[in-house]
Amino acid sequence: MSRIQLALNVNDLEESIAFYSTLFGAEPAKRKPGYANFAIAEPPLKLVLIENPGQGGSLNHLGVEVVDSATVDAEHLRLGEAGFAATEERATTCCYAKQDKFWVENAPNGERWEVYTVLEDSETFSAPGSQEQGCCGNEVGSELQPTAAGCC
Repeated sequence: MSRIQLALNVNDLEESIAFYSTLFGAEPAKRKPGYANFAIAEPPLKLVLIENPGQGGSLNHLGVEVVDSATVDAEHLRLGEAGFAATEERATTCCYAKQDKFWVENAPNGERWEVYTVLEDSETFSAPGSQEQGCCGNEVGSELQPTAAGCC
């Protein structure tokens, strides 16, 4: 099953979890410090909440969650043939999950889209010990802050 992902920056994670739990009649599928996601069956939606005080109500990024890496590969090929550039990431750790994904670049309005599959859960937000930017452009171990880099 594929579903659209909507990642939102929120000011207060607990307040937002309460609101979206009521709105969708579901509890988060995953909760971690500064992060929660909902796997909504109807409508098919992956709602990701990323606590970023002062940025609440803004879009972090968009995505399409797909069933497996073969589907990620097929979509990467299809969109590449359509002329869309993409940045590929394999076995990357982001948003408490190990993922295979790619980012569609150069959307007409600057929005960020990822096509991804979750390989397995992770206990860390991004790869431990990494000296690079974590997902969402955050320094590993820092507070979450939205940037132009990607996330989950």
